[in-house]
Amino acid sequence: MFFSLLAATFVVAFITSATVVALFNHSTKAVLARIIKDDVSSAWHRYITFASFVVGISGGVRIYDLERYISAQTTDAQVLVLNSERWTLEIYRSLIETLQSIAWMYLVVFVVALIAFVIVRGIEARHSRS
Repeated sequence: MFFSLLAATFVVAFITSATVVALFNHSTKAVLARIIKDDVSSAWHRYITFASFVVGISGGVRIYDLERYISAQTTDAQVLVLNSERWTLEIYRSLIETLQSIAWMYLVVFVVALIAFVIVRGIEARHSRS
């Protein structure tokens, strides 16, 4: 039962990550193409896509939390039972944690991109005046 839950949370995290990457694919490409006017922008785009999958899956599949189902937390405690209610909570938690992890990553990426955009805009304005 534990391995089924592990596989299910992995699949949920992977599908969620793939959906988010597909939704943000165009905007990420556009931002990178605007900031980095070179072929390097496609390499950065691939890296951000890869990082989105890594961050999303590692955020959605929480091994430490799943360990509660194979060993007790303390010597007096019992191992948690995997029933349908816990399955529902774990799948929901996996979905939310995946989205939250990717949201934080994209927030950091786009804040850095915004700062870079302001710098590029300032340099372009300075060159157009001279």
